[in-house]
Amino acid sequence: MNNRLETFVKENRKAFDVMEPSAALWAKIELELDTKKKKKPLKLYLWMSAAAAIVVVFGLVWLYAGRLQNKDLEIADVSASYAKKEVHFAGLITEKRDSLAIFASANPELYKKFTADLRKLDEDYERLKAELPTSPNQTFVVKAMVKNREIQLQLLKQQLLIINQVDDYKRVNQI
Repeated sequence: MNNRLETFVKENRKAFDVMEPSAALWAKIELELDTKKKKKPLKLYLWMSAAAAIVVVFGLVWLYAGRLQNKDLEIADVSASYAKKEVHFAGLITEKRDSLAIFASANPELYKKFTADLRKLDEDYERLKAELPTSPNQTFVVKAMVKNREIQLQLLKQQLLIINQVDDYKRVNQI
C-alpha cells in the first residue's frame, strides 16, 4: 500500500505543485514568524523580572516585620519558668545593691571596686538581652541570662560578707 501511494504522488507531482503558495505569501509568513519570536522572549523577560521584584519586596517586608516583632521578645516569651527565676533574682539583686550602697560611704574604695564587677555583669546581661530576639537558640540565651543574674546575686552576697568582715575587723581593732 505504501508503494501505491508513492507511485500516485510521483505521477501526480505537477498537480500538487499547482496548489503551492506564492513566494509573497511565504515571505509574509516568515516575517510574522520572526516578529512573534522576538516579542515572546521580551514578554517572558518582563514577566520574570516583575515576579522576581515582587518576591524580593515580599522577602524584605517579611524580614523587616519579623525583626520588629522580635525586638519586644522577653524571657517569659521563651520560658515561663526561667522568667520566674529571673524576676526572683532581679528582686534579690536590687535588695543587695541597696544594702551595698548603704556601706558605700564607709568604704568608698571598696564599693567602687565592687560596682565595677557588677557593671561588667550588667553589660553582659544587656548584650545577651539584645542577642535574644535574633538568636537561633533562644532557650540557651535565656539560660545564660538567668545564670548571669544568679552570678550577680552570688557576687553581691560575697561583697556584703566582705564588707561585714571589714566592719567587724575595724570594730575589733578600735577597742
